Formats: sequence, structure tokens, C-alpha cells
Amino acid sequence: MTRVEERLTIDCTPEAFLDFVMDIERYAQVDDKLRAISCVRRDGNSTEFTFRPKLPGVPLPQPKATAQMRLTPRERIDIRLAPPPLNRFNHKMAHFAARFSCEPVNDGICVTRMIDLGFHPCLSWLLEPVLKRTLPESVKRELGLTKEFLERADSGS
Repeated sequence: MTRVEERLTIDCTPEAFLDFVMDIERYAQVDDKLRAISCVRRDGNSTEFTFRPKLPGVPLPQPKATAQMRLTPRERIDIRLAPPPLNRFNHKMAHFAARFSCEPVNDGICVTRMIDLGFHPCLSWLLEPVLKRTLPESVKRELGLTKEFLERADSGS
């Protein structure tokens, strides 16, 4: 199991941050782990999207996946793989859960980004050492780009 959790302070409101993440096509501009988004369905506080993941440091192509995001307004977004039949292969071979949470601080919000990945034993020996080395840097970069994007948008530049 590979678990990454990173925190960063961003000068914006919880709504601005969470709205940005829920707009998955916009968010893909800062997250290089999301590639080839082919279908997005949003209904209130839920978004479901199909994409081709790009795990950092893994040169093999990954199969398409469908993820579901659930917004808790002003607080967090929880993400998981959609259940079968949408992810029949992925549920047998991989576990994925992620979260974005934010809490107000004096100079904006403190964002916590968590990703939890696990693989079937036939893949874990190969993938987990690579991801333990590459995923933390990818998440730091993702949060840094999110900060730049939102603070630039907030300043009107």
C-alpha cells in the first residue's frame, strides 16, 4: 500500500479551491496523473469521470478508469474508483482512494491532499517501490500548481 499526504496553504476560499477540484477538466491542468478525460458527469455534489491514469514513474500504459468524487461543501472532496461494472478490472487489481480537504487559516486555507493506492500482489512488488519514490513529488507539484493557479486567478492576473 502506498499512501501520500501533503499539506499546503493557499490564499483562497474553501469554495474556490473545492470548485476548482470538482471541475475535473480544469483540475487536470495541474494534475499530470489525470490524462485523456473522456467523460464527465456532474450532478450537484457528485462528479463521475472516466480517464486514463498516468502513475508517475510507471512507463506502462494504465487502463481507463472511472472515478467518483463526492463534495462535502466548504470541507472536502472524497474520491474513489466507481464500483463494477465500470471498473471491473481495476477493482480486482487496484485499490484507490483520495481526498482533498481544506480548513480556514489566517492567510487562506490549509489544503490536505491524500492519495492511497494498493495493488494486487502480482503488481505490488513492481509498482509500489516506484510509487513510494515518485508519488510524493507528484502530489507536491500538483498542490504547488494549484496554489499558483488559484492565487493568480484571485489576483485577477
